[in-house]
Amino acid sequence: MIPLHKLSTLTPSHRLRKAALEFRALEETLGAGGNIDGRYARGLLDLLARDEAVPSEVRSDLGRLALRLEEDPRRACNEARHHMLRLTGKDAADWDFLDASGLSSETRRVLPGFRVYLQDVRSPFNVGSVFRSAEAFGVAEILLSPFCADPGHPRAERSAMGTTRTVPWRRAALADLDGLGPLVALELGGEPLDGFTFPERGILAVGSEELGLSPDLLARCRYRVSIPMGGAKASLNLGVAFGIAARAWFRGRPGS
Repeated sequence: MIPLHKLSTLTPSHRLRKAALEFRALEETLGAGGNIDGRYARGLLDLLARDEAVPSEVRSDLGRLALRLEEDPRRACNEARHHMLRLTGKDAADWDFLDASGLSSETRRVLPGFRVYLQDVRSPFNVGSVFRSAEAFGVAEILLSPFCADPGHPRAERSAMGTTRTVPWRRAALADLDGLGPLVALELGGEPLDGFTFPERGILAVGSEELGLSPDLLARCRYRVSIPMGGAKASLNLGVAFGIAARAWFRGRPGS
């Protein structure tokens, strides 16, 4: 923790950045079930509530959060942190959020034979998003083409929220998909997802953000499914589309 008297001597922009980090550390401690120094947290809020570099409406809200600190300390620290981020011109990205759920200690439910193949997905953020949904909906294994982004990339790790360590994955060429069950392409122009019956085992194939699935991979697919949409854009972010399809596959299995 940065002593409050030292924090008060920093330049305004430096002080706000440091305050955001302090609030994040307090949140992480509370999220892990630990205790925080309430006097320090209240003093930090009070210091910022008197800071003339902070807009008056934000100072008023920080004063309110100081009063709420005992009732709901984690939410108070969270709101204060996001105030600081906005004031420093740093809009929060998904990977700035602190996951409140964590990973359950219960055994993860896996649907045997349910695999996903990502072909040339370039965005680490999208790869991480696929891992997070795959963990939630019982994917047994994720197969990545040689040109997919690395699940170990910092942005992938952030959007995956720890699931790159719980969902098995490996690199795979098209020939490596043989014998793993029928391939189901998630592409435009296919059978509506709502009425499709997924096989007991197989591979959901998802293509690159720009090009979709390659002709070679499409030729290998026994099925082709699409997500019905009503918007003019008629497309979804790759991670969102995968989550919808994975939920549909999971829902069709007994006990889901």
